[in-house]
Amino acid sequence: MISREEALELLKKYNKEEFHVHHGITLECVMKYMANKLGYSDEAEFWGICGLLHDVDFEMWPEEHCKKAVELLEEAGVDEKIIHAVVSHGYGECSDVFPDHEMEKILFAMDELTGLIGAAVILRPSHSCKDMDLKSLKKKFKDKRFAAGCSRDIIQKGADQLGWELPKLMEETLEAMQACEDEIIALEE
Repeated sequence: MISREEALELLKKYNKEEFHVHHGITLECVMKYMANKLGYSDEAEFWGICGLLHDVDFEMWPEEHCKKAVELLEEAGVDEKIIHAVVSHGYGECSDVFPDHEMEKILFAMDELTGLIGAAVILRPSHSCKDMDLKSLKKKFKDKRFAAGCSRDIIQKGADQLGWELPKLMEETLEAMQACEDEIIALEE
């Protein structure tokens, strides 16, 4: 399996904007947190690397997102399971690869929602999600003008794939981001 350091180097090779690297690190930490929470502790590193690499091709090839990733990851010798997870996170949008494993469904579901939470954090006086509550997140979700680039439909599809109600997905994602916030900041330094 590709190491965390190699995965980060690969992400940074194709993503120069700080936002994209931050988003990858956020998903890495959230995925590791969820692996531990859901009883997949022995796979936490794998889940994290899938989160880190999920948008490896997005910045440079947005029109080929999820398609170009296959080529980039194969060239780097990345395991087929990671490639499947990366490609399946775009199911129905930029990929026809269905997320089979629970990890892939978590990645699909939490990707877009972490972006929405991240946008809300920017506007908070604390610049932290630690003091955000579920009610506030639901309000931001309902306001279609807020973070308009974050697809509410994809977030709902993610909850559906997991068999979760939307509030449960919101609660789990917010909890994961709150728990990981300090780690995310430390990994970016």
